[in-house]
Amino acid sequence: MTATSPAAHIDPTGAGQSATGLRERLRAGLGLLGPRHPRHTLSMAEVETLALPVGDDGVVVGVNSEGQPAVLGVNRPTPFDMVLIGGLWTAQVLALRVAATGARVAVETGRAGHWAQVLQAVGGGQSGMTVHEVGRVPPQGASAAAPVLVIRDCGMRPPRGRVVSAPWQSVLTLLPYLSPLAPRLMRQARLVGVQRVSPDESMEIGRVTGLPRSEYEALPTLADGVTLWCTERDRQYVMTQPTDSEVGLLGTPRRMD
Repeated sequence: MTATSPAAHIDPTGAGQSATGLRERLRAGLGLLGPRHPRHTLSMAEVETLALPVGDDGVVVGVNSEGQPAVLGVNRPTPFDMVLIGGLWTAQVLALRVAATGARVAVETGRAGHWAQVLQAVGGGQSGMTVHEVGRVPPQGASAAAPVLVIRDCGMRPPRGRVVSAPWQSVLTLLPYLSPLAPRLMRQARLVGVQRVSPDESMEIGRVTGLPRSEYEALPTLADGVTLWCTERDRQYVMTQPTDSEVGLLGTPRRMD
C-alpha cells in the first residue's frame, strides 16, 4: 500500500474517486477510503519500557503476610472442591468478587434470608446469582464461557450435593465449625480455608492437614477476616480487606454470624 502524502486532500464524500475505482474497491471488500493517520512507531529502547502487569488468574481474596494480593483461581477447566471452615461474611465477599468477574454463583443454603442482600446486589438469574434450598440446586450448565461457583452453605452436616464439581464448575463448602463430616470433606478438597477455631478444633485440623504445630496452635488467635488457605503443597495466611461497597453491604469482617 502506498503512503498518502500529508498534504494530500481526502474527499470524505468519495466524489473524487472514479466510479470504476470505487466499484473495484467495493467488490474486493475494501469499502470507502477512510481517514489517514501517521504511523505509530517506537524505537527498540522504547519497546523495552513497555510492560503489562501479569499475575495469577483469579479472584483477589485479600493480601498475604507480605502485603501482596492473594489470588484464588476459582474458574478452572478441571473439577475444583474447596472447604472453608469459617464465617458467612468471608463466603459472601468471595461470592461478590467471583460474580464481578462474570462467573455465575449458585448458593445452596438453608438460610436464604442471609443471602438476600447479596442476591440483590449481584442480580438474580443465569447471568448473576441464584439461591436454592438445600438439595434443590439444578444443573448449572457450566462452560468455559459461563463458569460457575456453587457455594454450599448447608450447616454443620451438609448432605451430599446433587450438583458436584466439574470442569468450569467449582464447589465451595462452608462449615461454621469443625463438624464430624469436616475431616472427610477436607481430605477430598483441593483447597481448605480455616478461620479462627477453638484449640481442640485446631488440633484436629492440624492432624488432618498436616500443619506444623506452630501453625495449628495459632488458629485460635486469628483475627476477624484472616484465613489460612492450605493446599497439599502450600499454605498462606490471607487478610480479606473489604472495599467500601462491601462494607456498606456486609459490614466489617467478622468470624461469627
